[in-house]
Amino acid sequence: MGLIFGVLQQVITIYSYALIIYILMSWFPNARESSIGQFFGRICEPYLEQFRKIIPPIGMIDISPIVAIIVLNLANLGLTSVYRWLV
Repeated sequence: MGLIFGVLQQVITIYSYALIIYILMSWFPNARESSIGQFFGRICEPYLEQFRKIIPPIGMIDISPIVAIIVLNLANLGLTSVYRWLV
């Protein structure tokens, strides 16, 4: 049981890092059009799109990725709490 929770936490952590990398790629011209950028776009955009539907941009700033990362961290915290409660 602990192995499952550990793997889920690692997947959430890795996905959070992938989101951060994808967000930082927007600062560099043509980075998202590269093959690596397209790969990150395929795995990150479906998740980010859910938050973009709910949270509109504030001026030129899109805060939906920040909320998306916070939700992932809360999910990770929730997994930790559930695991501690079960053990």
